[in-house]
Amino acid sequence: MSSRPADDLSSHPSIDPASLLSPARRTADLARLSESPEADVVVIGGGVTGAGVALDAVSRGLSTVLIESRDLAFGTSRWSSKLVHGGLRYLASAAVGIAYESAVERNALIRNIAPHLVHPLPQVVPLLDDVSFVDAAITRAGFLAGDALRIAARTPSSTLARSGRIPAAEVAALAPTVKREGLRGGLLNWDGQLNDDARLVVGIARTAASLGATVLTHARADQVTGTSVTVTDELTGRSFDVRARSVVNATGVWSAQVDSSIALRPSRGTHLVMSQDSFQGLRAGLTVAVPGHFGRYVFALPQPDGSVYVGLTDEETSGEIPDVPQAQESEIDFLLDTVNLALGTPLTRDDILETFSGLRPLLDSDTGATSDVSRKHAVLTRDDGLVTVVGGKLTTYRRMAEDAVDAALATSGLSATPCRTRTLGLVGAPSMKDPAANDPAAALAKVAAPRRLVAKYGTEAPAVLALADSDPTLAAPVADGTSITGAELAFGVCAEGAVTVGDLLERRTRLSLTPLVADAARPSAAHAVDTLA
Repeated sequence: MSSRPADDLSSHPSIDPASLLSPARRTADLARLSESPEADVVVIGGGVTGAGVALDAVSRGLSTVLIESRDLAFGTSRWSSKLVHGGLRYLASAAVGIAYESAVERNALIRNIAPHLVHPLPQVVPLLDDVSFVDAAITRAGFLAGDALRIAARTPSSTLARSGRIPAAEVAALAPTVKREGLRGGLLNWDGQLNDDARLVVGIARTAASLGATVLTHARADQVTGTSVTVTDELTGRSFDVRARSVVNATGVWSAQVDSSIALRPSRGTHLVMSQDSFQGLRAGLTVAVPGHFGRYVFALPQPDGSVYVGLTDEETSGEIPDVPQAQESEIDFLLDTVNLALGTPLTRDDILETFSGLRPLLDSDTGATSDVSRKHAVLTRDDGLVTVVGGKLTTYRRMAEDAVDAALATSGLSATPCRTRTLGLVGAPSMKDPAANDPAAALAKVAAPRRLVAKYGTEAPAVLALADSDPTLAAPVADGTSITGAELAFGVCAEGAVTVGDLLERRTRLSLTPLVADAARPSAAHAVDTLA
């Protein structure tokens, strides 16, 4: 592997050089910041919310620094169901405001912000013997309410089709392993699905960088106040103080460690990773009601990489926050038992390739179970001006960021232009200046690269392909069992801020979700880091 990829990328017509989070840029940004340690806004936390805050702030004309102690999307942001919810699940608890907000943000993501990363996903509810006619009618009414939310959010039916009832044969075509006995058809609904939640975070951070934000990963923030923070480069150990007009705490489940006045009640959501072979080619999200829990479901969700995620749980956690939460045996049993209610041949633990769990940063509201805690986000301002944003969910990250920046402006007295992130496309999204931008799918179909790459990199896919063209050693898959190439590892290091092998395997490529393949790819990832970082 040569040292040319960074030069090749900066000169490629599909790449904005200012967006590249390269090793050289990290070194230069650290040096510049230490020499002139001031900013309008310092954001702590490189998850989807923190990256969103950085993008919102810099796009309003504020000098912005993002500090992340580990890596972009290191925490909860990479452990979602990959769904971009339209708010339907919140209608079950009469949370109409949150439901509408979710539908509006889904519309922005799928049509403007990241149409290359978000696509429509059909979801089917099989109507089996254990689904009464009353329950079916209630579910159908809920789907009709979801249609109303879609219309209110101005999402056309050409983007997300209306819901409806489908015959048993169509249910079987979409979900081949569903029980046939007693199957009297199904209910079909449409929602948004992310190709990869970690890639969304990287795209947000790179877009912020393209507008002038300083994005520093593997840099720790200590001694945090509303107007200052001590930054330590985790790679060198060097520390320096940064002054800010406002500091925003967007560290998710670690928020209380930055601001001890906040009380969180983390909830663990666990998924099982399975092969499509276990589902014989699942083409829709399979939705199975949890017995005795109105409005709660377990989903089997097909993924672009040929896997299926079965999830998710909602279990209160306590004690020290782990870097990587672990699934509990009881959660695995619950997910298998529930999804098997709809399957002709039960799944077993032998079908599980891996598990993953994420912690929801829920604000403690003294309610009963964590499933009853509001998913609405909160923006809190401490006496010294420190702004903390917690709660919420991936779909509404942009609105959370907007509210956090509004709070920072109100506290600091800074002036800024209005928020514009609702229509600001991320790197890789079709340009709004393109006449085809009104039809993002059509614009992306014209990108001269394999569909697999376009689904990950959007309009930047030709740049990844060009890396392999200029260096044939980067063209081959990095291991058996994956299509990911050395060019994608090189792009991760030279464009997407990957610093360690873990950054590449766990967040830029998600190979870690298939451990055997990840182990085989580890030497290639190590070589990319050693050679390019």
